[in-house]
Amino acid sequence: MVERRKFSRRKRAEELPEDPPILPLERREERLARRRADREAEEARAAEQRRAEQQRLEDQRLEERRLEEHRAEMDTARRQLAAARPRAAAAVAAPVNASAAPAHPAPETAPAFRRPITHRTAPQAEALWDRLPVFEIDTDHLERSRIITASREDPAHTAFDVLRTRLTQALAENGWTRVGITSPSKGCGKTFTAANLAISLSRQEGLRALLMDLDLRNPSLHKVMGVRTPGAMGALLRGVVSPEAHLMRMGENRIHAGHNIAFGFNEVVEPYAAELLNAPATAEVVTAIESRLQPDVMLFDLPPALYYDDVLAFRPQIDGVLLVVGGGLTTEREIREVERRLGANTPLLGMVLNKAEGTELKKYQY
Repeated sequence: MVERRKFSRRKRAEELPEDPPILPLERREERLARRRADREAEEARAAEQRRAEQQRLEDQRLEERRLEEHRAEMDTARRQLAAARPRAAAAVAAPVNASAAPAHPAPETAPAFRRPITHRTAPQAEALWDRLPVFEIDTDHLERSRIITASREDPAHTAFDVLRTRLTQALAENGWTRVGITSPSKGCGKTFTAANLAISLSRQEGLRALLMDLDLRNPSLHKVMGVRTPGAMGALLRGVVSPEAHLMRMGENRIHAGHNIAFGFNEVVEPYAAELLNAPATAEVVTAIESRLQPDVMLFDLPPALYYDDVLAFRPQIDGVLLVVGGGLTTEREIREVERRLGANTPLLGMVLNKAEGTELKKYQY
């Protein structure tokens, strides 16, 4: 019995928790100091978060005010352009009496391109054009990218000169400026065509042209032209950056290309490309670019017309379409389907046959 009581007392003693050790005064002070430091750090983080939130709200208010000013400016430009277009169309369509004697003697040399009434050169446009940043031209890179209008060594470059002349004449006759370049399917060479046509346009005296990469799902124009990190086209179309900050001109070069050609490159893929191309902000930006920079020709490198609905989304912003078909690749059925999707209200300015085999262009060399 005695042994059982001893065993019970020993067992209860083992089960009882040990008294916590008594910390020395120095260790207690260290623990309190750590707690104070943790509290101060937490308060500092909270204060920093509050300051960051206040700064974010202030930046947001500034951005909203800037966007409002930008929208107001584009609304004004759109109204001015809308008022000017009917006058230009009437002037182009007016009959000309060839037998009537001119009031003033004609100059000895006519300009290479007659600028439509809607695009009289304004000093503001000239100043904005001159402020566009430039990019260097790598002739070897253009050769590797098959930009045959650069060195003009390939006799096929004359086809792009003919296309340039016919296109500018058609645009001037109708008072148009905006041309979409597309193809029925991928691999037809629409970007190749757009880049070569742009170089050819740059050599046209008295003409300003613009080429924008709107193939937002597969941007490649900057790679063809040898430009690295050109920025996001989406930022331009949303009004986040100004045209003068995004568009680029060709710098000094050895291929005798003119400086009156600007490019809108893109390096960021847009997963919702059709929605962006169909957005009212995009229409406002395109109108503002046309009003402020006053290009005579605006080319838009669009995605294939039978892929997604990007071309249909952007169709209201263009005056006509150049359709690039691939030799041995595009079918007649695909061409008819593209025409059906574009509709009768979108003129087909021409079809460019690319990758055609057996064309003997050398016999046309001089």
